[in-house]
Amino acid sequence: MSSLTVLLICIAAVLVIALGLYALSLWRKIWSMQRQQRTAANEQQKRLGEDLKILASSLLEGQLPLIEGAIRIKVLLDNFDISLSQSSHCLVFHHLYEATAHVPTHADWKALDKTSRRQHEKNFSELELQYKAQAREAARWLLEEGLQQG
Repeated sequence: MSSLTVLLICIAAVLVIALGLYALSLWRKIWSMQRQQRTAANEQQKRLGEDLKILASSLLEGQLPLIEGAIRIKVLLDNFDISLSQSSHCLVFHHLYEATAHVPTHADWKALDKTSRRQHEKNFSELELQYKAQAREAARWLLEEGLQQG
């Protein structure tokens, strides 16, 4: 074997080792990012669970209007655990959400004329009478069982 061949083999080996070390460093970055993503996702789940507990408790204690509470709970449940959200115990939140999805919010609500606003408020009252007991039962179930499973 000539000295040039040996030199080329050594250079090739050094390049392979250098590329292997570079690949390892890239994989370490990926593993680190995956760990951070898992940690962030776990923290988000924990925050969502705590927020759901606060909303359910507030709904039960009458500190939160029924319609607003149901909408907020439904949206958080969808982000927290879709199977829990689709549970038969939580269907009332979906019914209230769908029944009020057409209602304008924020600036659009303020822009409504008094007649339209009163019509929506009348609808809210009717929905509250119709679903209050179910919503309170669902909120109680979430606190006592639903959120305990996760």
